[in-house]
Amino acid sequence: MHRLALACVCALALSGCAGLAGRDPLGVQVAGIEPLQGQGMELRMLVKLRVQNPNDTPVDYDGVALELDLNGNRFATGVSDARGTVPRFGETVLGVPVSVSALGALRQALGLASGSRLDNIPYTLRGKLSGGVAGTTRFSDKGALSLPGYP
Repeated sequence: MHRLALACVCALALSGCAGLAGRDPLGVQVAGIEPLQGQGMELRMLVKLRVQNPNDTPVDYDGVALELDLNGNRFATGVSDARGTVPRFGETVLGVPVSVSALGALRQALGLASGSRLDNIPYTLRGKLSGGVAGTTRFSDKGALSLPGYP
């Protein structure tokens, strides 16, 4: 009897996982970056992420973590305990506060001083949305950022 119950539970679990395999990945892009109040030598920023769900079922999340690289170097990391839902065939904007270490800021300043341009700075964003029925959803985005006011 126990073996039959175990076999049924396994079959249900596998069929549930098979249904999730057809999901398209979430689209995540940097929608903006705003300065926040820092402490000591630490820089703080609010990274706004636009999360798009191209699937016919909503995606629930309970927590966000991200890493931001500029010019191929680690620049900032952050987490948020934000909770919500990305609607089916919809989108939402999440704000994640990030910290920039003094070393990361110095590395970027030295790179800019050595002749790097202030427009089209290449970035790589990696992170995850935690929670929901499907578990953790990982994402990444690459692009270029320009500093405000740069011609």
